[in-house]
Amino acid sequence: MDNVLVLVRHGQSEWNERNLFTGWRDPDLTQLGVQEAIKAGKLLKAQGVIFDIAYTSVLKRAQRTLSLIMENLNQTDIPVVCDQALNERDYGELSGLNKDEARKQWGEEQVLMWRRSYDIPPPGGESLKDTAARVLPYYKNKIWPDVKSGKNVIVAAHGNSIRALIMYLEELSAQQIIEREVATGVPMVYRLTMHGHVEDRRNLVA
Repeated sequence: MDNVLVLVRHGQSEWNERNLFTGWRDPDLTQLGVQEAIKAGKLLKAQGVIFDIAYTSVLKRAQRTLSLIMENLNQTDIPVVCDQALNERDYGELSGLNKDEARKQWGEEQVLMWRRSYDIPPPGGESLKDTAARVLPYYKNKIWPDVKSGKNVIVAAHGNSIRALIMYLEELSAQQIIEREVATGVPMVYRLTMHGHVEDRRNLVA
């Protein structure tokens, strides 16, 4: 399999497990998250994908997911680029709070609006629109040129930075992307045309 772009959200983190808003905070993977990353590597290996370069965020849950995937692909010698442009959405004052506690403090409707609206950020944080404003220029200037040149590229990132990429690649509306769930540790394999349009997409699941 050649000339592909693979997007994968990190495996379950310790704060995912504890139902906490994470954002730019830096918890590690849980044991389940480790298993999800290993499984992702095995699924990609079964497809015969040979990668040329990898991109990830500066947060350890994404970096460790990528490392485990590449170990299981026996492809640990490829270049890895880490950049905060691919970080998770910054949840501002919500970061570190239990989601149930946040609902008690601000009200369920308000918290739902922050979580599921496209352009309304939580206090001191980023909306999905804000996240896309840093992710997409990075994709266009750094990642896409590699894909366009014929390289196989893997991006290990976060739920909302991945959503920003999906929205752009699949030309989804703000409402459509908000409703799109991005599972932890599931590789999304894209084959793109020379103009960057999606020719084929599939999720790798066992």
